[in-house]
Formats: sequence, C-alpha cells, structure tokens
Amino acid sequence: MKALLLAGGFGTRMRPLTERLPKPMAPVGNRPWLEHLIAGLKEQGIREIVIAVKHYPERIIDYFGDGRKLGVDIRYTHEPVPLGTAGAVKNAEALLGSRFVVINADIVHRADIRALVETHERSGAMVTIGLVEVADPSQFGVVEQSADGRIVRFVEKPPRGEAPSNRINAGIYIMERDVLQAIPAGREVSIERETFPSLIAAGHRVQGADVSGYWMDMGTSDRYRRIHWDLLDGKLELELPGRELGRGIRIGEDTEIAQGAMLVPPVLVGSRVTIGERAVVGPYAVIGDDCVIGRGARVTHSILWDRCTAAEAAQLNRCIVGSGLKIDPRHLLHEAVVNVIPEAETI
Repeated sequence: MKALLLAGGFGTRMRPLTERLPKPMAPVGNRPWLEHLIAGLKEQGIREIVIAVKHYPERIIDYFGDGRKLGVDIRYTHEPVPLGTAGAVKNAEALLGSRFVVINADIVHRADIRALVETHERSGAMVTIGLVEVADPSQFGVVEQSADGRIVRFVEKPPRGEAPSNRINAGIYIMERDVLQAIPAGREVSIERETFPSLIAAGHRVQGADVSGYWMDMGTSDRYRRIHWDLLDGKLELELPGRELGRGIRIGEDTEIAQGAMLVPPVLVGSRVTIGERAVVGPYAVIGDDCVIGRGARVTHSILWDRCTAAEAAQLNRCIVGSGLKIDPRHLLHEAVVNVIPEAETI
C-alpha cells in the first residue's frame, strides 16, 4: 500500500520558524519530523511514498531525494495553487493505488496504520478516518458516530460544550480509490467540509477508528515544545541519535563538555556541540548539532536547532531558536521564538 504525505501547508501558526521551512521539516529530537514519519511507515511495511509539496518544496526534495537513503521509494506532487487537503489528494491521483493511506505530515504520531487498515477492511468502508479523543475539541473537526463506528456527520470547531463528542479527526485516512471520483480537480477542496460530507450524503460508508499511540498536532510553538517534553519524558518514543550519558541525558558524537558544566536531565544534546565551563543545560533542553553553549550560559526548557550559539552568560528559558542564530553574551530570553533569514536570502 502506498502512503500520501500532505506536506504543502504554510505553517503560519509556527512562524517565524516556518517562514522558509515546510512545517513537517521542523526538527523533533534533532531530526526532521518528516524523516521520523517516513521511518515509521517503513517499519510498518509501507515503502512507496508520495509527498505533496508546495511551501519551499526544495527543502523536502533536496533532503529526501528519491528516498533511497532511507530504503523507500519517494515521489512528489506539486500544488500549482493551494488545493486544500482533498485537492492535494486529487492532485496525486496518478501516483496512487487502489487503496492508500493519507497522512497530514505535520501531525506528530506513532499510529498503528496496520490496525486502521484491518478496521477498514472489516467495515467495508470507502474511507476510514483515524480518530483521537481530546479534552477540548473546540479547535478541531469533531465527528459524530453511530454505535458501529460509522461517521454520520462532522462539526468543524464547535463551541466549547456543544461538540457531539470529544473525538476528532487525527489527519490519518485509509482510502479506496473510488474516493477520488468525489473530489473535483483543479480547485481548493476541503476534505472535512466537502468531500467526507458528500460521501456520507451519497450513502457511502465513512468509518471512524480510534488511533492508538502518541498523537499531537504540531500546529503551534506551545505544542511544538510539548512534543519535545513528551519526547524527553518517554511519552513519545522515537529513534534518537547519540548515546546515554546518564539517566535522562543523551549526547551525540564528538560533543565536548567542559569541566564544571552541568547537564540537568532530561536533556538531549546533538553531535559536535561545545558546552563551556559552568554552563547549565537543562532540564528539558534539546540542543541541535554543531551548537555552542558559552561559558556560564544557561539553557532551560528550550529547543535550539542546529548551529546555534548561546554566548557567555546568556540565559534562555522556554525558548525555541532557529538554525544558525547567535544569542549574544549576557542576553536574557524568556518564552521567545526566534529565527533568522539565511544570509543568501536577506532582502
């Protein structure tokens, strides 16, 4: 079975981090989330992958190529204009098989795709939608189901307390090819507001199935932080580079930690990182590759992407710092989300 990964969104709620980066390429545990996602699909036997791209597509295509280095086959579709979720599926029609899985690539999850396929086959549905339960469904698309799991209607972002259930669309779908006939070509089409309701109205079975395992929408900087704290706490299990230095401390290759520096667990430090004397890193810190943490600097509850510098006596708390950025000596940042425009792109 093939997988279609929808990676064309603009990631507006995560700006400035996604200003020139597709949201699924944001690092999770010092590795692009999209790479984790593809590796997870491979583990479940899915090796033919189509990626729908639009926002800075070269960042994805240059990184993954044809997928050979990951042991999968990757092809790409480009959206000439924003097409919405269903429109992006329709745009990939020529590359899809008789049955396929569609995944919103900016959702961080460890879903059991095989279990969804089994439910799909048993129910005889045209579409099976992965569902998760949330405490507050007011920011999501909510479903109402019959006793046998069939979806009877969708309610988009209902007011708090008025939702028909707490089950929301997890952004993971098992689809039969016939679904593509219900999607008009060449225009923006919403899969929740247009495609799925039209299938239900026509009498086709749209099934809902609970997704087991970790799930989190990476849509905001707060959720992005939470994903990393869950990773450090072991709630999200991903393959991470480096080695365990102590309980809750993992470091990469060729990383140098000066005498008197402190790593306070949980913490993840990448490769070729330099941590200066009396610096404190952690708790809840993720440091990317090739970073420099200066003498006396302190980095807590923060995520630094690759090639960052926290100079002498700088202090960062609850920050997210984009690749290549330098925090000057003795600067204090609290709950900051900062990024830089690459020099070649400076206007």
